[in-house]
Amino acid sequence: MIVFIGGGNMATALIGGMIARGRAATGFHAIDPMPEQRERLCARFPGAGASAAPDAALIARAELIVLAVKPQQMRAAATALAALLRSPGPVVLTIAAGVRLADLARWLGGYANLVRAMPNTPALIGKGISGIHAAPGVAAGARALAAGVLEAVGDVLWVDAEAMLDAVTGISGSGPAYVFYFMEALEAAAIEQGFAPAEARRLAYATFAGAIALAQASTEPPAVLRTQVTSKGGTTECALSVLDSAAVKASIVRAAKAAAARAQEMGDAFGGDA
Repeated sequence: MIVFIGGGNMATALIGGMIARGRAATGFHAIDPMPEQRERLCARFPGAGASAAPDAALIARAELIVLAVKPQQMRAAATALAALLRSPGPVVLTIAAGVRLADLARWLGGYANLVRAMPNTPALIGKGISGIHAAPGVAAGARALAAGVLEAVGDVLWVDAEAMLDAVTGISGSGPAYVFYFMEALEAAAIEQGFAPAEARRLAYATFAGAIALAQASTEPPAVLRTQVTSKGGTTECALSVLDSAAVKASIVRAAKAAAARAQEMGDAFGGDA
């Protein structure tokens, strides 16, 4: 049994991904105080269970518990769960941004069988990537079980140091927004040059999709692929010179580092004792 604390979009994506890989819906149970969330999950995954609060019998049957609540709700969710956990027990996987394992362990009364992950929103369509880190002493089987949940919705990258999850947040966690930002700009440029909005969006989306597919099919790094598109004195070189003069590449690096720093700050705030 895999128990989800929180039945929102990410829980739905993870359950759906695992069911698509052959796991029976009867192997899932979601805990969510919102009746509409429980009804939606049960309607989408017939056979899955749902309830408003966890109980000892359910937790005793769990092999994995996924904490899929907002970071601001994590302490309350963990405190409620702490009274029901017994060691050795199920591995607990948290996917909440910024909540560190040491703080989660404290809220869980010293429970140590913990794994932390940072997924991103493309997981909602099975195209995500998640950074993942296990607490010291977590068994290989428990690590594999936690990773299997995330692999159902995309790629997984293990990191040895938990602090690296802040960097993962800055790169891939926040990263889809950077891509959408650039797509917005291309769309706006196309509209300014006479294209209808639908045509502008089609051009921007297809350009990104094609470029990513080309990059993934190639063994060359992005810098080489860029030079292959850039003829001396041509249109692409002219465009890139504008980006370079505005220090766009350096700004993107600074942006990703700022997001990582903010993730660290959030961890400090969430972990502080109120």
